[in-house]
Amino acid sequence: MLKGKNALVTGSTSGIGEAIARALANAGASVTLNGFGDKAQIEKLRTTIAAEANVEVAYSSADMTKPSEIASMMAEAEKKFGSLDIIVNNAGIQHVSPVEDFPVEKWDQVIAINLSSAFHTIRAAVPGMKRRQWGRIINIASAHGLVASPQKTAYVAAKHGIIGLTKSVALEVANNGITCNAICPGWVLTVLVERQIAARAQASGKTVKEEELALLSEKQPMHQFSRPENIGALTVFLCSDAAATITGSSYSIDGGWTAV
Repeated sequence: MLKGKNALVTGSTSGIGEAIARALANAGASVTLNGFGDKAQIEKLRTTIAAEANVEVAYSSADMTKPSEIASMMAEAEKKFGSLDIIVNNAGIQHVSPVEDFPVEKWDQVIAINLSSAFHTIRAAVPGMKRRQWGRIINIASAHGLVASPQKTAYVAAKHGIIGLTKSVALEVANNGITCNAICPGWVLTVLVERQIAARAQASGKTVKEEELALLSEKQPMHQFSRPENIGALTVFLCSDAAATITGSSYSIDGGWTAV
């Protein structure tokens, strides 16, 4: 479906980002990975995806808080592959604190990684997409891009900002063969969430299954986790020709979280 296209996915060395990178590669796109982690494990991931999908896979260690590193990553990816056709802005972090105690440095870091980095990648990618008259920009927002929760001011602000950025960019490039959409996951069963559930179970003395249900019930009418692969599949669809006129939209994949 995406053979001949070249993609870059930020925050893609684990979790949702890794699943998106795999899905794009399996659809035929060459992929640039980005993120932190053990160098040997990242190299194993890179070579595994390349072998399984029979596509080229590159890796950039660019720090998403640093505009200069983002610019270099974008330029290097375009030079290596000849184009950057698909950008998936997935990199993100979280910090939980009452607003009056929220550390200023944490606010700045969350906004930089979760929001500003997307601006920097889009700004760099759009000129080439316009020249080629084809591009797909996917911003991974969150249910928190549509609704709020307490003690997550920076995350909620950044994800609401991602939705606004998505809409504005979509309007600007509407007649250049480029689409820009957001995906808004609810609870996704990643390794980090599994650890969170295990910690809750240990603290409460309840079973993991009981704590899974408790966690889901706090927000989602559907007591079922989305999986990273679900996000990857939706990303591939939004990059396909079938989605050529879908733009400026936010797609909830949240078990009904934002339906109430």
